[in-house]
Amino acid sequence: MSLTVDSGLRERLLATAHAMSAAGLNTGTAGNVSVRIAGGMLITPSGMPPAACTPDNMVIVAEDGTATGRLAPSSEWRFHHDLYAQRPEAGAILHAHAPFATSLACQRIEIPPFHYMIARFGGNTVRCARYATFGTQALSDHIVAAMEGRSACLMANHGMLVFGRDLDNALDLAIEFETLCEQYWRSCQMGEPVLLSEAEMAEVVERFRWYGKPRAS
Repeated sequence: MSLTVDSGLRERLLATAHAMSAAGLNTGTAGNVSVRIAGGMLITPSGMPPAACTPDNMVIVAEDGTATGRLAPSSEWRFHHDLYAQRPEAGAILHAHAPFATSLACQRIEIPPFHYMIARFGGNTVRCARYATFGTQALSDHIVAAMEGRSACLMANHGMLVFGRDLDNALDLAIEFETLCEQYWRSCQMGEPVLLSEAEMAEVVERFRWYGKPRAS
């Protein structure tokens, strides 16, 4: 059965790609973004900058990995596909070569609990996924491992990745994450940051279980 997507979702996906560029998360053809649909995902195409794309250029990829459309999906479609399979709470996934996140990723640094907002991404650290060539299954496997219990990770010598409940949430989280990466980088210029304790972070992680979520009826 072929999958279909309404034009509105195609437009929102492309608008998110444009917003990533406007926020300084990506330049040119770097990065990619996808959104979950019934039976698969909709993802930005391979090797095309957002400015050159139309909504019809967005590519459908089914759960079995089959792509539908005139263009090829992003070369990184595998880790989008595998994360959707592993993380049912992920509604949209965003990958960027943002300057500060990428700088830390090129040092293969795990971001420690220098600031309580690290807990926003699911734990007391943000891990750095092991390096593998872009577009490979090995890279996808490393990312899935680094994202266990997390909604963001660095990608060694590559960039950053986040997921959110929808496109707007994923974009917001990506901007927040890049801001944290900049703050960590700046703090390191003055010496080793003072880290929060496991107990302090555990309390924050618990508070983030309800932070930003709708009130129970």
